[in-house]
Amino acid sequence: MAFGPILPRDFYNRSCIDTARDLLGKIIVHGPTAAAIVETEAYPGGDDLASHSARGVTLRTQVIFGPPGHAYIYLIYGMYDCLNLVCEPEGTAGCVLIRAVEPVAGLDLMRRRRPAARKLEDIASGPGKLTLALAITRADNGRDVTRGPLVVREPAEHRRFEIEVTPRIGITHCADRLLRFLIRGNRFVSRS
Repeated sequence: MAFGPILPRDFYNRSCIDTARDLLGKIIVHGPTAAAIVETEAYPGGDDLASHSARGVTLRTQVIFGPPGHAYIYLIYGMYDCLNLVCEPEGTAGCVLIRAVEPVAGLDLMRRRRPAARKLEDIASGPGKLTLALAITRADNGRDVTRGPLVVREPAEHRRFEIEVTPRIGITHCADRLLRFLIRGNRFVSRS
């Protein structure tokens, strides 16, 4: 399947809020699998207590403060990896959580990786589901997404869509901030 060019580092070297919006419709490619991003959440640094960077630079969060265009992957609930893309200029915290994707290549492989998914819409409709479907793990933490086996590309053809904006899901701090972005009406977005 053909896709457009890999997103350059400059795409990420800006506000994570703008980047979160602009990632909608872009294609994550990992090995033989690929999926369109349909839902994101922005996690700016500073006073955003929901962000892992709120406590400053630690061994765990140093990638968030590093150069933009890298993967920040962490474990939730002791069992699921979550994919974030680092944004903002180096030294400034900010990242985008990829919440849901729509499979576009390697669907049979994704189904084998997600045997519990009964419907196509359930294969990657959440941050833990999509990393399983795309075989993205904490071993990919810090990976440069502008080159290598895990990249984000422009779609071959841009689809027109409306963006819906809501509060982020599943957090307690700063939960009222409108930093969740999704493609309105897309059936692959998370249900939570």
